[in-house]
Amino acid sequence: MTSSTPSPRSRKRPEERREEILGAAADIALEEGIERITLRAVADRLGVRPGLITHYFPAAEDLVIEAFTRAAEVERERFFPAAGTPVERLVHFIRYIESGTSAPLARLWLNARHLSRFSEPLRVVLDEQDALDRERLLALLREGVAAGEFGEVDVEVVCARIFIAVDGSGSYVNSGADLLGEAHARFISDVAEWALGMPSGALR
Repeated sequence: MTSSTPSPRSRKRPEERREEILGAAADIALEEGIERITLRAVADRLGVRPGLITHYFPAAEDLVIEAFTRAAEVERERFFPAAGTPVERLVHFIRYIESGTSAPLARLWLNARHLSRFSEPLRVVLDEQDALDRERLLALLREGVAAGEFGEVDVEVVCARIFIAVDGSGSYVNSGADLLGEAHARFISDVAEWALGMPSGALR
C-alpha cells in the first residue's frame, strides 16, 4: 500500500492576490456599504488572516478608496455597453437604473457622497469617477446627434439633466416603499425624453 502526500498549497502571485482583495472589498462596498470595509471583513470573506490584507493595504482608507473605484469602474461597463445604436445604448442605460438593477451602486454612491465630506481622498476619487461617467454619457449623446438619432441639442445640458434625474431618483434607494409610484419609476426616461426633445415613451 502506498501513501500519498498532499500537494503544497500554491501561493498566488502578488498581483492576483491584490486583485482578489480588491474584488472582495468592492463586493462588501456594494452589498453592505463602505463603512463595512475593514481589513478583518475582507480577510474573513477570503478566508485569510488580516495580516495578509495589511501587507497589500497598510492603510484601511486606501483599500476603501480603491474598492469604491473598482466598483464604480465595473458598474460603468454595465451601464454603457459598446454594442448597439446610441438610442439602444441610452435605453439600456436608463432601463438598467429604472429596473432597480443598479440599486446597489446607487446605495454605494449615496454612501460615498456622505462620507466624502469627511475624507478628502475619497472626495477626489468620487469626483474623478463622476467625471468619467459624464464623459461616457456625453460621448454617447454626441454620437447620437451626429448619427441623427437625437436632435440638435446641447449635449452638455442634456447630460447634466439626465444625471440630475439619476441622482434624484437614487436618493430614494434606501426607502422601504415606492413613495412616488409610476412617477418615480419612469422619472429618468421622462427627463431624458424631454431633454432630447423626443416623444413620450421613445426611450422605454
